[in-house]
Amino acid sequence: MSRGGATEMTGNPMADFLRQHAAGTRQELAASDSETWRVADLLGLANESQRARWESLSLGYTSPDGNSLLRHRIAETYRGVRAREIIATQGAQEALSLIFEALLTPDDHAILILPTYPHTEHALTRRCAVTAVALEADRGWALDLDRVAAALQPNTRLVVVNFPNNPTGALLPPEMFNALVSLCRSHNLILVNDEVYRLIDRDPNRRLPCVAEVYERGISVDAASKSLGLPGLRLGWMATKDAAIRALVMQALYWRSSCPASPSEMLADIALASRELILARNRAIALANLTSIDAFLTRHADRFSWTRPEGSVVGYVRYLGTESVEAFTSRLAREYRVLVMPSSIWQSPLTELPRDHFRIGFGRRGGTELLGLLAACAQQAPISADEPA
Repeated sequence: MSRGGATEMTGNPMADFLRQHAAGTRQELAASDSETWRVADLLGLANESQRARWESLSLGYTSPDGNSLLRHRIAETYRGVRAREIIATQGAQEALSLIFEALLTPDDHAILILPTYPHTEHALTRRCAVTAVALEADRGWALDLDRVAAALQPNTRLVVVNFPNNPTGALLPPEMFNALVSLCRSHNLILVNDEVYRLIDRDPNRRLPCVAEVYERGISVDAASKSLGLPGLRLGWMATKDAAIRALVMQALYWRSSCPASPSEMLADIALASRELILARNRAIALANLTSIDAFLTRHADRFSWTRPEGSVVGYVRYLGTESVEAFTSRLAREYRVLVMPSSIWQSPLTELPRDHFRIGFGRRGGTELLGLLAACAQQAPISADEPA
């Protein structure tokens, strides 16, 4: 929307950037998800029983916590998590909002690891006081657990993390993951992990356990959006073994949305039943793109650098030009019709974060065809003489 030729601002940095620059641009490199599916192609994966249920699907209300068949299918993606320990939601964003709404009061305190998806920070800071701990860019987006421990307060109730991380693609080493769980257990804290990229790891042997699998007060949040390439379903879920947490979340859910959409539930069930086929395709696309991006960054090391993402289908590229990354990404959109997402989207009043990065996605076909335009745009700006921060 615009008024008097100016784009109306929403207060959401990502939404505002997209409103200002998305029209008429190619967005494969801005995407944070895997290659998406058409409904017809997804239905082509359905077995006879699923096809019959789809054709006879009623568009009435469904169960508030999600269709039982879907929750059983979701539970199959975990180890030791049962269907009754799953709550389906309208996307991962709703799951996170429900968790914060149900479990936190203004008198509580939470710890948030940044950077993360901006919605998470917004939803959390609206509920209680928050201390942020930033991943350390100069150590390959490592987490300093001593800083997490130092941030604890007597009223700390929640620790919120996002691994594999958006926007950096960072993973926690197993020993760090175990230490984080131990820290939360020793202080009786709830540990929430946004795990929407967990199934798209390029090396499944390096996949971390889900917090809901290994910690009695852990909450795993996931969705069909990122790894499966189905963001249009708006179908997410949370998993936790803690019955008291589930009861509180369900109370909050009753006041928010009656239930997930039944067509989304059915299509998600079809996708999850065929998840190995879908994930194999999506991993192949991501790996081919990642190889091309690595080669591109090597050729243009005077303009760009990154810590190679270990998980997810996004990475955080450092821009080495003297102009700001906002100026670079705006020129890229305006003059070259290519969209990437500047680090201004992830800035936070809670802590200082790098300002010279942009997020690039490599989960979609066609994105690497645009890399040459990034180089052309960067060549218009002088090289920075500054050393990496």
